[in-house]
Amino acid sequence: MREIVFVGLGLNDEKGISLRGLEEIKNAKNIFIELYTNLMPNFSLKNLEFISGKQPYILSRRELEEEEGKIILDAAERGRTVFLVPGDPLIATTHISLRLEAKKRKIKTRIVHGTSVISAIIGQTGLHNYKFGKTVTIPLQGNFSETPYKVIIQNKKSGLHTLCLLDINAKTQQFLSINEALRTLLDIEQKSKQQAATLDTFAIGVARIGSSSQFLKADNIVNLLKIDFGGPPQSLIFPGDLHFMETEALIAFAQAPQNIKEHKQ
Repeated sequence: MREIVFVGLGLNDEKGISLRGLEEIKNAKNIFIELYTNLMPNFSLKNLEFISGKQPYILSRRELEEEEGKIILDAAERGRTVFLVPGDPLIATTHISLRLEAKKRKIKTRIVHGTSVISAIIGQTGLHNYKFGKTVTIPLQGNFSETPYKVIIQNKKSGLHTLCLLDINAKTQQFLSINEALRTLLDIEQKSKQQAATLDTFAIGVARIGSSSQFLKADNIVNLLKIDFGGPPQSLIFPGDLHFMETEALIAFAQAPQNIKEHKQ
């Protein structure tokens, strides 16, 4: 069967894959995996091979992006092919281009969803999903951009929350920490002075969601800067207007100070 099945690995480790996803691996002729778009802190390829009985081919960024996934497409021409992706396939990745190319070649595609870090972060904090505005990625140091700061401002004007994903380079094991991201935003604030990220700004630091060591802390930036959030992956949320239930959730689940009550930006 000429087919590519995009299978989500979920968060943290190989146990995050669904039973349906595991079944797809066992029934596939070709299995590919990419591990560069996100860091899964406790993922073991050996354990995945053990539970699935298959040995996936590890794809490089070059094979997927520069060569436009030709290796997967060619394999799918010969039989059912599974493509394993961290998190939920096609969420916060560029793999939609691969699916579009498969469509051009008349190769069938299906998606077996996994847990997305985006929905997991929102769920863990207790914030309301429908109150989030545009999501943005803060790049690693050396790739400076004012875009995240501008997105925070844009969302705040509408009273909306901003999820800031912090950049990673899985190949070199580099990751942007919450503290580094906050300092970058504070530097932009000094020039722009639009009150998007001051020392008094309320924010939420999130680390390793979905793992046994996940950590959430909501507080003013001046206090967040004093915290060691540990290893990756990490993210930030800048709340807009908070509903009283969201405030209660942040106090209960993200160690927010009791005096935040109904927070207004």
